[in-house]
Amino acid sequence: MKAVGLTQYLPINNENSLLDVEIPQPIAKGKDLLVQVKAISVNPVDTKVRAPKDKVESAPRILGWDAAGVVVEIGEEVTEFQPGDEVYYAGDITRPGSNSEFQLVDARIVGRKPKNLDFAHAAAFPLTAITAWEALFTRLNIDKQGADAGKSILIVNGAGGVGSIAIQLAKKLAKLNVIATASRPQTIAWCQKLGADLVVNHRHNLADEINKIGYPYVDYILCLNDTDGHWEAMTQAIKPQGTICSIVENKQPLNMSTLKSKSAGMVWEFMFTRSMYQTEDMAEQSNLLNQLSQLIEDGVIVTTCNDIVKPINAQNLRDVHQRLERGKTIGKIVLAEWN
Repeated sequence: MKAVGLTQYLPINNENSLLDVEIPQPIAKGKDLLVQVKAISVNPVDTKVRAPKDKVESAPRILGWDAAGVVVEIGEEVTEFQPGDEVYYAGDITRPGSNSEFQLVDARIVGRKPKNLDFAHAAAFPLTAITAWEALFTRLNIDKQGADAGKSILIVNGAGGVGSIAIQLAKKLAKLNVIATASRPQTIAWCQKLGADLVVNHRHNLADEINKIGYPYVDYILCLNDTDGHWEAMTQAIKPQGTICSIVENKQPLNMSTLKSKSAGMVWEFMFTRSMYQTEDMAEQSNLLNQLSQLIEDGVIVTTCNDIVKPINAQNLRDVHQRLERGKTIGKIVLAEWN
């Protein structure tokens, strides 16, 4: 089967950084589904895993952690899906990814594709939606039925993939007052379109920015970019007894002293935790993707797909990786259809 893989970890402008390859088609066993991949999207995790390093793979490594497609085989332990089902998922970072015509994926982290979306638009959702959902409703413990309505949240990097979903979930489900960050006219307009009540500039000190709009503190902060760079401002901006959640690893030690005096908390969100550690609640990712599908079909949540590139091949994937590495993308970029 066709796939896009790597054997060396090279700069993305090197044509050998991602290669068109042929690999054996796997067979579904146990809890796995074999999915015929129809569309994929690219996330920052793809570029981080692919980043240059001194390592050579003996067989092509297949990246990709977002897909929509059709189930073609099921393992003997699968009861939730049948061949022919249309699905979407983000997969497992410890297994071969979605940049291949067929992929094995654990049924417990797969959801039914929204009926009102084609494969390309569906593929934009899984990784960012799982991340945003878990960050808001599991890590920050915000009530998705609206019991925390009226509280405030600062979403750093609102126009990115995760931010584009987090704004919608925080506003439409949790009924929070949403302050997003953006720095360009296009990204400001995008955040406002998705439901942000206010937009501030993350190029400036965030504590100062929220003060200017009448918020001495915010109840929650979701950091989706540059934890190190925003850390001091976030500890100033968080409300006493509030909570910060970040998805971006720090490069330097973080000073926790301000959080201690405020009895404030800090939590991490990593959407691969459940599959990586085979946690008892792995199936929660399937459940939340199914809930999201219903919200999409009901028109509550709208697509964050902002560009579709065809076909899926190494050249196009290299181009999309380059675009992500420039840090100027809005929403999600999707690749669809194989040659």
